[in-house]
Amino acid sequence: MTDEALAELGRIPEADRQHDDVAQLHVYILMRARRWQEALEACEALRDQRPDLSLGYIHGAFCLHELGRTEEAMKLLMEGPTSLLREPVYFYNLGCYHAVLGNPEEAQNCLQMSFNMDEKFREIARYDPDLEGVMGKF
Repeated sequence: MTDEALAELGRIPEADRQHDDVAQLHVYILMRARRWQEALEACEALRDQRPDLSLGYIHGAFCLHELGRTEEAMKLLMEGPTSLLREPVYFYNLGCYHAVLGNPEEAQNCLQMSFNMDEKFREIARYDPDLEGVMGKF
């Protein structure tokens, strides 16, 4: 029902579409629909509007990764606000990107940081195809 959700968002007055909640919901819906390029563009708009919000960086990087642009994804995360350093998903995603790019030590370090911050990421990692070559080392 992503098309219906996007249609409903389209009914929101233009002035209200810039509200953080609406912009974030737009990103979530596009990602759920696996419309990576559109979601990436929505993340770019969100970063322009609110560069202090981590969502535009975390989800924008994920979209880049899904588009096969993992090096760019890592670069985008590294350019994000310092508030990202308080988010376990930041370290988890960096770990995934390092693993995909063939940097297992860096991947393990980042993953361990995410696990230390929130143990649920250890369980998520067990089923993440990006981490197949790295998880046996934990």
